[in-house]
Amino acid sequence: MALTKKKLPIGIEDFEKLRLNDFYYVDKTGMIRDLLNDWSEVSLFTRPRRFGKSLNMSMLRYFFEIGDHKALFDGLEISKETALCDKYMGKFPVISVSLKGINAPSFRIAFDMAVDTINTEARRFQYLLDSNLLTEEEKNKFRRMLHDDMEEKTLYSSLKILSELLEKHHKSKVVILIDEYDVPLAKAHENGYYDEMIFLIRNLFEQALKTNTSLQFSVLTGCMRISRESIFTGLNNVSVLSVADVEFNDFFGFTDREVRNLLEYYGLSIHYDEVKEWYDGYLFGNTEVYCPWDVICHAKKLRADSEAQPENYWINTSGNDAVRRFIRESDNNGSTKREIEKLLAGETITKEIHLELTYRDMYTSIENIWSVLFTTGYLTQRGRPDGNRFALVIPNREIHSIFATQIMDLFRENVRKDGERVNRFCEALKKGDARGVEEQFGAYLRRTISIRDTFVRKERKESFFHGILLGILGVKDSWIVSSNAESGNGYSDILIEIEEEELGIILEVKYAENGDFETACLEALNQIEDMRYDEKLLDEGIEKILKYGIACYKKRCRVVLTDSVYSE
Repeated sequence: MALTKKKLPIGIEDFEKLRLNDFYYVDKTGMIRDLLNDWSEVSLFTRPRRFGKSLNMSMLRYFFEIGDHKALFDGLEISKETALCDKYMGKFPVISVSLKGINAPSFRIAFDMAVDTINTEARRFQYLLDSNLLTEEEKNKFRRMLHDDMEEKTLYSSLKILSELLEKHHKSKVVILIDEYDVPLAKAHENGYYDEMIFLIRNLFEQALKTNTSLQFSVLTGCMRISRESIFTGLNNVSVLSVADVEFNDFFGFTDREVRNLLEYYGLSIHYDEVKEWYDGYLFGNTEVYCPWDVICHAKKLRADSEAQPENYWINTSGNDAVRRFIRESDNNGSTKREIEKLLAGETITKEIHLELTYRDMYTSIENIWSVLFTTGYLTQRGRPDGNRFALVIPNREIHSIFATQIMDLFRENVRKDGERVNRFCEALKKGDARGVEEQFGAYLRRTISIRDTFVRKERKESFFHGILLGILGVKDSWIVSSNAESGNGYSDILIEIEEEELGIILEVKYAENGDFETACLEALNQIEDMRYDEKLLDEGIEKILKYGIACYKKRCRVVLTDSVYSE
């Protein structure tokens, strides 16, 4: 009888829940050992979203928090460190808050959500109200933290006061964990109350992390490293560990060995190459890692359907605003447009990266957006940086597809704005004017960012040009445009029916290897005839059919029309 496999932890960020409910766990408890051996009073880990930050913070809480959580760590790497476990496991009161839920349209609502976050954490310690070691005045301070109408000064000092009360009651200093510290700032910037939120977070952090004698140590996580001038004013005790640092580099994300082990455990090793192509490629410090969210989601799909194709799982967890803004800013910047094309072709671009930014500065220049793309995981480094100059690449097939999607979205928007050019292209197409189609299509290719990848198969290179054609034709509402439609003995690239003119058009696109347009056009026209792509149009009663072979290479094209424009 086959053994039941562990469940895959889709979206499970609670360490206790994961360990008690038989979920698969990639052991990251070595982080605890390194954290204790490389002591910092305040450690800030910045990593892209969906790389395991919240689960690691939950793991830290259950390790250090007073109570018997030893069973959760049985058999894991940290359990081998017996001296550290004896000294630190279950020995500290832990304050653990996540700021990721503070997402509001106004500062007033955001403030109330911050209050609710502190209320929720404070309620875990209501036993302080019965403590014989606290004075009535101290208990009153604690009661104010439980009120929904908490005053500003109480909120600002809440983490410091709570840690003082916990230290007095437990006679032990306190560990403070703050997850996704920068989310409220991102949302505040989007919704126009950035200065107010900066003031709130700065006061909260300064009291909890700088002037707090009850603090044992603190760990913070986030996506962006916000400059000291805006958040960490006066805090000289913060150790920032970003994607560029080698310390702790394999505790966020899955290493290659961990992915191989996971796939082998579920009998999915045959899919290793596709998983690597799509979800690997991030370089944190000197360790190459995969996005764990993607690996787990795809493994789950493969368990249900062994023929499931890789998908872009990451794009659904955020708006991808950084890429969208970047592509739009580059539309009128020729040099940046060429740099994006190099990245899409698998090449590296060397840029000066600023690891400290404010949200106000993120999109003020193209140069700052390069830094945002790097820190948020849309670009990664290759090799070691030269000071603050990094060799940047698109990490994998998934992120490549995010760039491609945004480029095509912008292309379609631009097409709609230029109705005159669309009409010239479509008129030439209807009239059988191959040279006119070639001129107009070539103009489109020269204006847009080319989505090429020198390492992919010929069919994938063709898909970009196919998409450009569909983007142009999509404007013609009265035309019936079919992509990859079944017809004859195969699937034609593009079939067009113009009912009012009883006209059909077939477009077959080929990539011209090494710029050999003649051969590629001939191949396209022969395929139309050999596969009888006109059969579907004939069945619709359309007898006048134009058949175009289109060959493309980089930003050039060649368009050829068959000699006979009428099907027999």
